[in-house]
Amino acid sequence: MSLVQQIDRDMIAAMKAHDTERTSTLRMAKAALKNREIEKREALTDAEAQQVFGTMIKQRRESIEQFQKGNRPELAAKEAREIVLIESYLPKTASDDEMQKLIDEALSGQTLTARDIGPAMKAVQARVQASGLRADGRRLSELVKARLGQ
Repeated sequence: MSLVQQIDRDMIAAMKAHDTERTSTLRMAKAALKNREIEKREALTDAEAQQVFGTMIKQRRESIEQFQKGNRPELAAKEAREIVLIESYLPKTASDDEMQKLIDEALSGQTLTARDIGPAMKAVQARVQASGLRADGRRLSELVKARLGQ
């Protein structure tokens, strides 16, 4: 079952269970997927749907930061709950150790300098995607820079 179909099915179940918070979050996710589908003019693959979810998570993290600065902890908590729900549809996030291992695999045998960050990141991201894991881009970039700076 595709990710889009799973969202539809789970949204119907949440509506039947009268779970308003889950229903509203799934509706937002479905709307974001539908908007991306309309932009693309064809059905989304699971990888593209995961990218949409990644964007949604990033937006919510930024919102949490703003709500905390604005002294609105209840709204920050709501956004955090939405992140947890959205992340449940994504593959497991790689730990620092797993990311370090993937970086070592991707860059082994290559002589790269700090200037080669672009090609190095491309190789590492391809390795992460092939592994079926997810990695925070910012953290991954920090680890690659540390490895190239050695």
